[in-house]
Formats: sequence, C-alpha cells, structure tokens
Amino acid sequence: MRHLVLTVIGDDRPGLVAALADTVTAHGGNWERSQLARLEGKFAGIVVVGVPDDQADELLAATRTVADLEIAIHRASDDTADDAEATHLTIGVLGNDRPGIVRELSSVLGANGLSIESMTTGTREAPMAGGLLFEAHFEVRVPAGTDLVTVRAELERLAAELLVDLGIDEN
Repeated sequence: MRHLVLTVIGDDRPGLVAALADTVTAHGGNWERSQLARLEGKFAGIVVVGVPDDQADELLAATRTVADLEIAIHRASDDTADDAEATHLTIGVLGNDRPGIVRELSSVLGANGLSIESMTTGTREAPMAGGLLFEAHFEVRVPAGTDLVTVRAELERLAAELLVDLGIDEN
C-alpha cells in the first residue's frame, strides 16, 4: 500500500469532495485523513489516501480529470520514527490583529526545533474596541530533549511584545 498526499484547490462549488472521493475509490484508494476548507471563495485542502501499489499510477492519471480542481500529488514520507518520544503542545493566541504575528510565532517555534503539525488562524471583529482580533491555534510537535521551560519563556516574552494573550497546554 502506497500513501499519497494530495493538495487540492479550486473554485468552490457543490460536489467537489464527492468528485475527488469517487476518483480515489474508483482506483482502489482509501481516503484516510484530510483537512479541507473554503477560503475566500476557494476550496482548498490536503488529503492523505492509501492506494495499492499497482493502482497508484492510474489514480495519479485520473486526478488530472477531476473537474474544477487543481491537484498536486506527493508521496508520503516515513518520518514518524521520532513521534514516539515527542511531546505535543497546543498553543492559542488572541490579540489585536497586525502584520507579522504568524511570522514571529513560527520563528520562535522553528528556532527551538518545534514543528507545527496544524495551524488555524483567522480574524474577527473586536466586540468592544472595534478593529480586528487575530486568533491562532497551533498543534506543535516537541522533540524529545527540548527544554520546554525555555520555549515557554520565549513564547511568553513574544506574547508580551506583541500584546496578545497566549495559552500553552502540554499534551
């Protein structure tokens, strides 16, 4: 069984997921995991499929015929060896929106060897003060041996500098 990672994007319309799922199933594939969203009128996502080795080339060719979707396919990597010893953090951020918040947070995480496994961001109206609030939710993998006290201190220093609320939970 081969695992493939499909990245998809197209103008949103009803039936896009069904068309992609039909194509995967018709070629012996199994839809295993996905993250899909509608953003600014576009449908975008990432899908992991398992497919028998002898069907993979046919599935690759068939994805080119799915109407209204641009699909890129990548082989999944086997980098799960370090996961057994890794811990995870859930990080939440809320504050006034301004350019650079994601860059600053991701720079601190990367500089400390942490890997972002998932990230969701958005803006919403600030109910009392007007303007926009920025919200972010990160799921982060922390390699064994990482000094979490230092990571927390750096994130808290940055949150104070950015004037955002920060929540950190260890999983």
